[in-house]
Amino acid sequence: METETATRWLTDAEQCAWRTHLDVNRLLTHQLERDLQPFGLTMNDYEILVNLSESEGLRMRMSDLASATLQSKSRLSHQITRMENGNLVRRENCESDRRGLFAVLTEHGLETMRRVAPHHVASVRRHFIDLLPEEALQELHKSLTPVAEHLRNHRGKP
Repeated sequence: METETATRWLTDAEQCAWRTHLDVNRLLTHQLERDLQPFGLTMNDYEILVNLSESEGLRMRMSDLASATLQSKSRLSHQITRMENGNLVRRENCESDRRGLFAVLTEHGLETMRRVAPHHVASVRRHFIDLLPEEALQELHKSLTPVAEHLRNHRGKP
């Protein structure tokens, strides 16, 4: 038999911290998206380009890329198709696994990444990093690391 437990409502301080986090997350993501628009990229596009540019051989298995970007395989497939149309990436068959596919960064995709990255980093600095003192950035990292680890360990679980 299931026993009911009382809901642990957020305190005023917890509610304030939570809502501030939500506001910052939404507003910062919106601003970074806007700053990528002149380059014809979305945050999802940029995240894929970053993952591929940092991978050995500028390639990743589609399933690994889906996992790294927290996208379903179906959604990623549509995203990659759109990026293929822009000559940013291409798909290649996996020789060791006939069912597997790689997403591969094209030369144009790599050039795009090199051109856009300085603007994106400047945007991150302008709208986030440079607004916080070094000590606050260190404390933020220290505070959020357990949350990130918890969420990574619970991906796909209720």
